Amino acid sequence: MVRGYRRLGGAAVSLAVAAALAAGSLVTGAGPVAAAPIEAKTGEYLVFYAQGAQAQALSAIKAGGGTADAVDGKLGYVLAHGPGTAFAERLGASPAVVGVTDNRRIGATTALHAQGPASVPALVPATSSAPASVPASASAPAVPAAASASGVAAGAASSRGGDPLSGRQWDMKMIGATPSGSYAKERGSKKVLVGIIDTGVDGRHPDIAPNFDRKLSRNFVTDRPKDPNGKTLDGPCEHKSCKDPVDEDDDGHGTHVASTIGSPLNGIGVAGVAPNVSLVNLRAGTDSGFFFLKPVLDALTYAGDAGIDVVNMSFFVDPWTFNCTNNPADSKADQLQQAGIITGVQRALDYARNRGVTLITALGNGATDLGAPTSDAESPGYPLGKERERTIDNSCINVPAESRGVISVSAVGPSERKAWYSDYGIEQTDLSAPGGDPSDTGTSIKGTAREILAAAPAGALRKQKLIDAKGKPTSSSVVRECHHGNCFYYQYLSGTSMASPHATGVAAILISRFGKPGKGGLTMSPAQVEKLLYATATPVACPSSGSTTYTVSEETHTCAGSKAKNGFYGHGLVDAYRAATTKG
Repeated sequence: MVRGYRRLGGAAVSLAVAAALAAGSLVTGAGPVAAAPIEAKTGEYLVFYAQGAQAQALSAIKAGGGTADAVDGKLGYVLAHGPGTAFAERLGASPAVVGVTDNRRIGATTALHAQGPASVPALVPATSSAPASVPASASAPAVPAAASASGVAAGAASSRGGDPLSGRQWDMKMIGATPSGSYAKERGSKKVLVGIIDTGVDGRHPDIAPNFDRKLSRNFVTDRPKDPNGKTLDGPCEHKSCKDPVDEDDDGHGTHVASTIGSPLNGIGVAGVAPNVSLVNLRAGTDSGFFFLKPVLDALTYAGDAGIDVVNMSFFVDPWTFNCTNNPADSKADQLQQAGIITGVQRALDYARNRGVTLITALGNGATDLGAPTSDAESPGYPLGKERERTIDNSCINVPAESRGVISVSAVGPSERKAWYSDYGIEQTDLSAPGGDPSDTGTSIKGTAREILAAAPAGALRKQKLIDAKGKPTSSSVVRECHHGNCFYYQYLSGTSMASPHATGVAAILISRFGKPGKGGLTMSPAQVEKLLYATATPVACPSSGSTTYTVSEETHTCAGSKAKNGFYGHGLVDAYRAATTKG
């Protein structure tokens, strides 16, 4: 996950998950809640209302001194303005309101972005009398390789068949995605639409461009040069209104994810798990790797409306690593904010899944048993510097990794050992996949090569000073490959952010084989995709000792469960070849 990588303390991870969106609604059915002091500063909030309680929520907003600007009837929330934290707390006292999250945005656009016939519909003005139904109901970071000054020579050795850098892709060999494996049986269909909800996708990279669907791609994020305290966040805006085009990725995380899923077999660089599928950028992360609530809701809603078949979510929703609705260490406003994140994301996930979107997410890079968390020192992660130590328990969840209806993926290294940073848990882990682990010495693979190699945008690498002004890599984590005078870049990263896209690619193979004609091209029930993913995975038992002690972190992780389903590997290690050959 983008921001989640900071949880690794010293080791960088790639993929930020961002949170933050707004609240509003007050008034109980009997009348307004007792007044709290009203602050002068006005904030923008996402106010999530209980099913059938839109009218009461609108009344509560008005009674609390706020203004209802628009209503999202699909996910059941009101976009509102109100006078500060006390306004949010008032709203939360109403039984009509189930969550109030501040909307962290920049710029003037508050409506959902309408960009073509398949776009998310704009929010309905709050004055509209149109009915608004609410759905019945109500994941992880990547670890960049350590930098070195050695650099890497251009044009690494190629393997027989495959692409020039396929010899470095131990991850694809592990899951059978090779010329003699799944590529010979099923490479995926262009009719299968894979959504990458991430920091963006470099649609001009030659190892992305042939499969990139620019027409369907959307950017739901406006860059934020600075945070509310004036600290540099995304940095200067490169485009008008701080809005990047849909084929740009200034972070690099989303491009890496997309490459692992579907880089084509085109004689350039690497190949993905499903090298013939269509890649759709559904950008919800900022340049700095934060995933705030409203862009995530917009991306998931759009995925359901646009006919996307499967989405990859290698992030958690900021600013809370763990969301608790009743933690005494948090203020009432903080509890309402976390309740809004849990409720809003679950409604968006349900909306997408009910429209045929298979939901796959990174489990997280906190090296934590998610079934028994005890502390959270990373929250709230925004604005910068607001983190504090909290005592938590299993009632607190990572979103979307622990949300309902998602397939959560843990990470393994080259020896198939659970990666040291990967979260785990018998209830939470559904599948495992290669995510990389520089500390895994169980094979002959050395150092940086123990991570996952995939495409990287030159601009992001230059911004991170991983290549110099002449384009030469300054780190062993970067590989440059040149063809006819043109050079392209690839980066080694590790994390559950890198594991999840392997599972997403395998899901795309299954949908390519068993999907039926439908909106967007092919469609397949998420329940059936999930069933086949589990059935084609290779079961991996817990360590014989029942646990693994990691030298790099001096921690021992205990694995619970059987070979068929356990806390380290879930239902097993994803297998592209079995997915490409199963009879269903």
